Amino acid sequence: MAKFLQSSLTNLTLNSVKWETETGHTAIRKSNSNQIQCVITEDNRSSIVKNGNDSLEICKVVIGLWQTSGGWGRIDRNNAVDTMLRYADAGLTTFDMADMYGPAEDLYGIFIDRVRRERPAEYLDKVRGLTKWVPPPVKMTSSYVRESINVSRKRMDVPSLDMLQFHWWDYSNPGYLDALKHLTDLKEEGKIRTVALTNFDTERLQIILENGIPVVSNQVQHSIVDMRPQQKMAELCQLTGVKLITYGTVMGGLLSEKFLDTNIAIPFAGPLLNTPSLQKYKRMVDAWGGWSLFQTLLKTLKKVASKHGVSIPTVAVKYILDQPAVAGSMIGVRLGLSEHILDSNAIFSLVLDEEDVNSIQEVSERGKDLLGVIGDCGDEYRRA
Repeated sequence: MAKFLQSSLTNLTLNSVKWETETGHTAIRKSNSNQIQCVITEDNRSSIVKNGNDSLEICKVVIGLWQTSGGWGRIDRNNAVDTMLRYADAGLTTFDMADMYGPAEDLYGIFIDRVRRERPAEYLDKVRGLTKWVPPPVKMTSSYVRESINVSRKRMDVPSLDMLQFHWWDYSNPGYLDALKHLTDLKEEGKIRTVALTNFDTERLQIILENGIPVVSNQVQHSIVDMRPQQKMAELCQLTGVKLITYGTVMGGLLSEKFLDTNIAIPFAGPLLNTPSLQKYKRMVDAWGGWSLFQTLLKTLKKVASKHGVSIPTVAVKYILDQPAVAGSMIGVRLGLSEHILDSNAIFSLVLDEEDVNSIQEVSERGKDLLGVIGDCGDEYRRA
């Protein structure tokens, strides 16, 4: 079982950091102001994504940095990196980003430099940076792919990308296979540790695997409302060993106490849908069954959450983590603006019983089959 980092988080500015293992060995590392203690423990926090000889251990709860791309408020870089360190100190050591998420890769580069300077080597060994490459529909030559990946390596300040998740807009352009073959070559050179996908559908995933591309995972939208990945995609994943990393699992914050017992149809009567994520996932709610059914779902989740002494988002994420083929689930963070460390860590100890699962599933299945309404995973990005 993998070892991950936990901390008391009592004092988050550092003077000397005291590190302990289960054997009681202690190491002291000097830094800047007070003291925190981080204890390395064995638990159920990690998953392994694997294809052949390629494998990567990740934290099951992945910290998503897409909110750095804009529309959520101004980001202060120092505060943002401090927040990333707090998540990592709490054992949430896997971060997800993309070349197109504003300064996300740059922030990770600053963060990883601080980890190297302010934390011991065993801490660094557990940190993971997953990034995405979203190229324009140009010819996917070896030199173009290499130059694009080198940009991410430089921004993230790493010799090798832990995971490169590839996105492709237009399936009628078969260049995605050329790009993936070049990415595989870069993996063999040590520039990338694992090759993965994001927002690919089941048909294309099968084609990619048949072409010998050793992808380890596919990042897709997946929530209690959007159960499309548990249809065709999960079946193929279970046959091939490819794992799912999910996003949109708390629907930009819609799956939370904040939206319980609200009527957003009345202007100014409830919380505003004032972020791109909230607006996007409200459209998913509309496609699934509407706000009234969504309120029924929130009430069901609140009952389960109260039973276990946790929050609605914690239940929503755990439910998806328990689905077949899911290796990790994303929690979006507004770096320097808000934190969800306690809720995120509560996911690991939550156990949903049969009654919980049945009650959630019953409401989820009342909604429309989004595979028929929207299409397979990722099709929402490819329809006019």
